[in-house]
Amino acid sequence: MFRALSAIVLLVLLFSWAQESRADKKSAGIFSTKCAGCHGAGGRGDSPAGKNMGAPDLTKTTTAKSAADLQAVIEKGKNKMPAYGKSLTAGEIAGLAAYIKSMK
Repeated sequence: MFRALSAIVLLVLLFSWAQESRADKKSAGIFSTKCAGCHGAGGRGDSPAGKNMGAPDLTKTTTAKSAADLQAVIEKGKNKMPAYGKSLTAGEIAGLAAYIKSMK
């Protein structure tokens, strides 16, 4: 009985990890296509366009912001940043916010 329960728990953990890995790759891809042009590949705002527009360094500015705050900015835009609420799903926006929060 214990072995069966342990095997089930292990399978659930592995499935959860695989789902997170796919979500992280999807969020990284979205960041690459929608955000990196201004914020740079590493999120530091160091791309030529980012320097020109004053894009913030996401590795520093997002540590104090909640995921909900980031999601609102992604959805509605802010200053020169366009809104992505119509082109990304709520799940994609949440994943992108989590991906940005993980940047260091």
